[in-house]
Amino acid sequence: MPRMGSSPLSFPDFRGATRRLILINLAAYFVLVITKLASADFFGSLYVHCVFLPQTFLAGWIWQPITYSFVHPGLIGTLFELLSLWFMAGFLEGFHNSRWVMNLYAISVLGTAAAALVLYIIASTLAPSLLGGSPVPLYGCFGGIFGLLAAIGLLYGDVQFLLFPLPIGIKARYLVVIYVIIAVAMLFGQQRLYAFAQLGGALAGLLYVRLAPRRGASFKFSDGWYGMRNSYYRWKRRRAARKFEVYMRSQGRTVKFDGEGRRIDDDNPDDKKRWN
Repeated sequence: MPRMGSSPLSFPDFRGATRRLILINLAAYFVLVITKLASADFFGSLYVHCVFLPQTFLAGWIWQPITYSFVHPGLIGTLFELLSLWFMAGFLEGFHNSRWVMNLYAISVLGTAAAALVLYIIASTLAPSLLGGSPVPLYGCFGGIFGLLAAIGLLYGDVQFLLFPLPIGIKARYLVVIYVIIAVAMLFGQQRLYAFAQLGGALAGLLYVRLAPRRGASFKFSDGWYGMRNSYYRWKRRRAARKFEVYMRSQGRTVKFDGEGRRIDDDNPDDKKRWN
């Protein structure tokens, strides 16, 4: 896709996948708020069950790589995440369909959890001291946002974004570099699990942009399925043609078929109207 020039520093349209993602995350935030006000014990149990902890995931809590992205404990952090999600997803949805944006976000969220899991397994095996005393939970949708940002930097690197809260425009590719530098710097702090996971979300987003079928995974699957089915039917037709040739020779007649199992008319071998 060709590069673009500067874009207006304004909010993108609130529609499609962008609207669904924002509303789902808002609903999850208010559910946690109401739960915390109603029962602190139940809130603590719900929080532990929904955030991503590699230890509990390996123990069988397989839903955590999805549910962690809907956990938003703080108001300010939630507003920042959802505003970033609005900008990134809304921008991409202006050039791609809603399904593509949703798939990119979901792959980035799962890639974030996968990166955190890989870091935990490696650290617990080779250097347990890197993990610290208590496990650090992974929560929030910033890994998915990082994947969206990486896709924007790859596809639309020349587009300018507002460096909020400063009234300064910055190109998307440089914004991605800044986020990567911050994440790499965080690898040497207490939040190394969270920082590494963000890089995993960005990598997952880049891989999706590079490797995902342009017309969608469902179309790719159906196209491959129908291709296999048609190949099977063509094989059956050739097999039936060979059997029919043998039968007709036993009756003293000669019948010919081409490589696709279509009958050849000896009087008009170039006939284009024969069945196929």
